Amino acid sequence: MTESMTASPRSSAVLVGSVEFDSPVMTASGTAGYSAELSGFGNLAELGGVVVKSLAAFEWAGNLAPRLHPAGAGMLNAVGLQGPGIEHWLAHELPPLLATGAKVVASIWGRTVAEYQRAAELLAAAPPQVVAVEVNLSCPNLSPDSSAHWIFAHDAELSAQVIAATEVCGRPRWAKLSPNTDRVVEVAAAVHEAGAEAVTLINTALGMVLSERTGLPALAAGGGGYSGRPLHAIAVRTVFDVQAALPNIPIVGVGGVSTGWDAAELMLAGASAVQIGTATFADPHAPWQVQRELLAWCAGRHLAVADLTGRAHHGGLPPVG
Repeated sequence: MTESMTASPRSSAVLVGSVEFDSPVMTASGTAGYSAELSGFGNLAELGGVVVKSLAAFEWAGNLAPRLHPAGAGMLNAVGLQGPGIEHWLAHELPPLLATGAKVVASIWGRTVAEYQRAAELLAAAPPQVVAVEVNLSCPNLSPDSSAHWIFAHDAELSAQVIAATEVCGRPRWAKLSPNTDRVVEVAAAVHEAGAEAVTLINTALGMVLSERTGLPALAAGGGGYSGRPLHAIAVRTVFDVQAALPNIPIVGVGGVSTGWDAAELMLAGASAVQIGTATFADPHAPWQVQRELLAWCAGRHLAVADLTGRAHHGGLPPVG
C-alpha cells in the first residue's frame, strides 16, 4: 500500500489501462442504448463513460419476442444482440452521443473471428472520443458449421484469436468475459497476452424462466442472460479471483450494481472502474445516483476513488475516524 492511499480525496479520476476517465462509473453495454438515449436523465459527460450496446459489422435483427422477463429480484433477457451495424452507428447514432461531451466505449460482437475483425476495421474510422473498444466475447456465437452455439469466452485460445484480430481498431481493447465457466482466470490471461488492455467482468449468467400459464420457457429463445442484484456476489467473486491471480490486468467490474457501496465493493475486489446495467432499467438515473453515492462514501473515508482498487487483497480499509 502506498502513502497516497490514506490521503484525503484528490480526484474522482481513474485509469483503465492507458485510458483515463474522470469518474469510475460508466453505463454497461446493452442497457443504455446506442446513442444519447439517457441524456434526458442526466449529463452523460459527468459519467466516466458511455458503453454502447454491442454492435456487429452488419445490421442484426436479434431474437423474436418475448425477449425480456422478470426473474425474482433479477431480470432475464434474450434480446439477441439486435443492432443497426457499425457503419450506421458511426453515421447516425454516434454524433448525438458525442455532442453530449461523453467519452464513448464501443462494444462489438461477431459470430466468427473474421466478423470481429471486420467490426474492428470499421471502428478504426471512429473519432478519438471513442476511447476504447469492449470486445464482447461472452455472447452466443455460431459454430463453424452453424449447427450449434457456444460462447467464445469459454475458450482461451479462441478468445485470444479474437483479441489479436481486433487490433485493427487502433485503440485500447477490453475483453468482456463470461461467468458461465470455471476458466475465467485462464481466459483473462490469454486475452491480455493477445493484446487486451483490460477485462470486463462479468456478463450475464445463463438462466431460464418458465411460464406459469404454459409450463414452457417464457422467452421465445428459451433461455437467456440473467442480470440484476442477485448477480452481484458472483461478479465480486469473479473480480476478486482474477485480481488475485492476475494483479497486473486492469478490470472493469459489472454485475448487480445499484448503490455506491456495490460499486465500492467491486473496486475493493480489484476493479479500476465499474459499469451500471440492469439498475438503469428500473431507474434511468441510476448511473448518476451510484456515482454520487460512491464519491460520498470515498469522501467519508478520506480516500481518492482510485485508491479503492484491490484493497481487499492488501489489508482492507483503514479505520474510520
